[in-house]
Amino acid sequence: MIDLVYLCTKDMNSETITLQNLSIGYRVKNHETRVVASGINASIKRGELTCLLGANGVGKSTLLRTLSAFQPKLEGEILIESRNISTFNDRELSRVIGVVLTEKPDIRNMSVRELVALGRSPYTGFWGTLHDDDWHEVDDAIDAVRISSLSQRMIHTLSDGERQKVMIAKALAQQTPVIYLDEPTAFLDFPSKVEMMQLLRRLAQEKDKTIFLSTHDFELALQVADTLWLMEKSQTDNGQPKLHIGTPQELASNGALARYVERPGITFDPQNLSVTVAK
Repeated sequence: MIDLVYLCTKDMNSETITLQNLSIGYRVKNHETRVVASGINASIKRGELTCLLGANGVGKSTLLRTLSAFQPKLEGEILIESRNISTFNDRELSRVIGVVLTEKPDIRNMSVRELVALGRSPYTGFWGTLHDDDWHEVDDAIDAVRISSLSQRMIHTLSDGERQKVMIAKALAQQTPVIYLDEPTAFLDFPSKVEMMQLLRRLAQEKDKTIFLSTHDFELALQVADTLWLMEKSQTDNGQPKLHIGTPQELASNGALARYVERPGITFDPQNLSVTVAK
């Protein structure tokens, strides 16, 4: 069972995602099951930017794919606004969860506005015809991400940062209360990473969205995230990770962040939430 250290004390009424005794994992050869983590009891709140941290191979991708309904849970429950995720059909699910993946979209001969408009597909009929209300939502999403100047550009002409903003606008046009992102800053230079994280936090607050993302940008997450989920490799017999949940200051105070990042020549300052590398 996963060892959960849960420090957040915010208003419980703001919970959008609730995990109850959740077990995650996947099938391996001979129909056996590999359990990555079990006994997860936690929640993700709306109006916040929540960042998932952890070493490679600890189970971040498995957790994110399970929350996104890309792979089945092993046990337990995932509730979205108090409704069990297993009761949603595909169309309903597409109206509550938006997902932005790491992979770059291999798209040519499509404009930014046209790609963002694909976010309206859960609301269109069989022919996918967009009406005036749909286009209004598309343009609102483009404005919210502040890429109006790019709306007529072709996707293949964009930089990595611009393309990632377009995918976030597409998720906004989908009008879901929940948005999951897998490494949204992976291909960006540092100024673009900062801008992207600031954008996501602003959207969470201004649009009252539940935004949950995985990232390896440790120091940036400490400065921008409202809440952190840190999956720490466990030394126990079952080998399952320990999950720490709290503000950056809370996880710095209890030593979880230092254990995660410190190595010979690398020290963590819990007061300033900063990392120093020996020369």
